[in-house]
Amino acid sequence: MNNHLLEVSEYNAAGYAPVVDFQTWRVAMLNYIDELDADKIDNFQCHNETDEVFVLLSGKCILFCAELDEKNNIIEIISWDMEINKIYNIKRGVYHTHTLNKEAKVLIVENRDTDDNNSPKIMIDEHIRDKLKAITTKHW
Repeated sequence: MNNHLLEVSEYNAAGYAPVVDFQTWRVAMLNYIDELDADKIDNFQCHNETDEVFVLLSGKCILFCAELDEKNNIIEIISWDMEINKIYNIKRGVYHTHTLNKEAKVLIVENRDTDDNNSPKIMIDEHIRDKLKAITTKHW
């Protein structure tokens, strides 16, 4: 194949991996990884400089967004049981996380420079984790 005409990529291992980087954007894949089971999630993350797009390609994935009070405590969790081939755009500055089933493959589009330096996390306790488990049980 002519690699200067077309690059074909895939990612089938567990977890997250960038697959294509170009100038200011990145396409990544997220596959099931046990640390994203609802009973193991330990944080919500936001991106201060960019929106982030998720597209469920197969399996199941629930997106969770957190509404915060003035002290950055989670006061409400909103969830979406993602539908295959629909585009979910998490807006810049919104704290979010997700849980996936074992068959899940999620395509992610984000700024290429998105990393821990511009993506703060809020660590969660067992009380919030119990809410995530309850939401997951309700959806699935």
